[in-house]
Amino acid sequence: MSTPGDNTAAIARPPSHGASYGRYVLWMLLIINFLAFLDRQILNILAEPIKQELKLSDTQLGLLTGLAFAFLYTFLGLPIARLAERANRVGIIGISLAIWSAFTIACGFANSYAQLALARVGVGVGEAGCSPASHSLISDYVPREKRASALGFYSMGVPLGTMAGLAFGGLIADAYGWRVAIVVAGAPGILVAILARLTIRDTRRQHIADRGKASPPAPALGLAMRELTSKRAFWWAALAASSSAFLAYGHNAFYASFFLRNHAQGIAEIAATVSGGSLKASGFLGIALGLILGLGGLIGSFLGGRMCDHFAKRDPRANVLLPAGAFLVSLPFVLVAVFIPHTLVALLMLGPAILLKTFWYGPIFATVQNVVQPGTRATAAAILLGMMNLIGLGLGPVTVGIFSDAFAGTLGPSEGLRWGLAVTAIMGIVPPACLWMASRTLVSETVEDGPSTA
Repeated sequence: MSTPGDNTAAIARPPSHGASYGRYVLWMLLIINFLAFLDRQILNILAEPIKQELKLSDTQLGLLTGLAFAFLYTFLGLPIARLAERANRVGIIGISLAIWSAFTIACGFANSYAQLALARVGVGVGEAGCSPASHSLISDYVPREKRASALGFYSMGVPLGTMAGLAFGGLIADAYGWRVAIVVAGAPGILVAILARLTIRDTRRQHIADRGKASPPAPALGLAMRELTSKRAFWWAALAASSSAFLAYGHNAFYASFFLRNHAQGIAEIAATVSGGSLKASGFLGIALGLILGLGGLIGSFLGGRMCDHFAKRDPRANVLLPAGAFLVSLPFVLVAVFIPHTLVALLMLGPAILLKTFWYGPIFATVQNVVQPGTRATAAAILLGMMNLIGLGLGPVTVGIFSDAFAGTLGPSEGLRWGLAVTAIMGIVPPACLWMASRTLVSETVEDGPSTA
């Protein structure tokens, strides 16, 4: 992997800032995205102890890890994005980070399912202001031909946050309980929010000062929606990302439960072997899943951005066709991981599956930014992310939970979850089909970069 500088080399920085500041901005946004997914995903490794203490079903777990977070995230994302088209995006990001961190901490003090669900709703409210404003800010700094790499770099926060949530969440929960694990995950965000607000500058003000005149206003919501409605590539890309998120969130929410139910003895034996008996099963599983999902996602998001930027110079459709091919290749690995009886092989099969399924992050995010005018970028990102979270995070885990509970009636909870994962995995043919449809109009709908206004 290259250094961070490789991903930021082509940043179109405001004249008053040097290369080191540009790299700092991307690193700070990466850290903020990392914290978002740390707080969002830590419940996955804590699902079993939470289920036992609060006496929940798999359907309730799916609602807790998915829909409770995604509901208000989806509906607040658009108005916050409209604000981000005009107001200081860094301020929006900093306030959002402080809000979701505080609600994450509140999750650790919940004494009932209702309290925990309400706190998760609060986490979603906070995170609604993060990525749309961040995507818009990054797109101001980075020219179109490097945008997939830069947004892929930012998206590395997804696997990094997931990895940390699984690994440290499992270890802290083993030692101190699931409540302490959640509080520890939420606390750093308050400090980072203050640091970001004090040290990151919104490029919009600098661009205005450099030009010596006011920036054209962002289009009204009606005009923005009319623009988006005319972009078929945008909607097909959004559907591809949403269906991919449906599978990712749905499966990731239950991988820990799957291994603890179906490979309990194998996990315990591997944990004892590699740690000399110092790690319990959940602690080892958190580290193992964190490394597998995290490293797979890091490599996938990095390679996806770099390779698509390279091939898109000759054919812009590479931004959608390469991720489509990668997703198709990932499907057999998922099915092998679910059905093979050998614990270590099942774990290892997740690595290439995750790598290939995260190939799309930078390219699809860049595609969405490339087909809209600068003044509509945050709005487009908010709609994309809202769809991803409502369909993916909102419906993915609960759908897997419903299938799991349904199969458990005749097969038992272990086999029920296995078949719940397998049946939903078949939906993996949907993202490639959507990306192929996006490729048909992508070239004609791409917008040439002009003076940045968003």
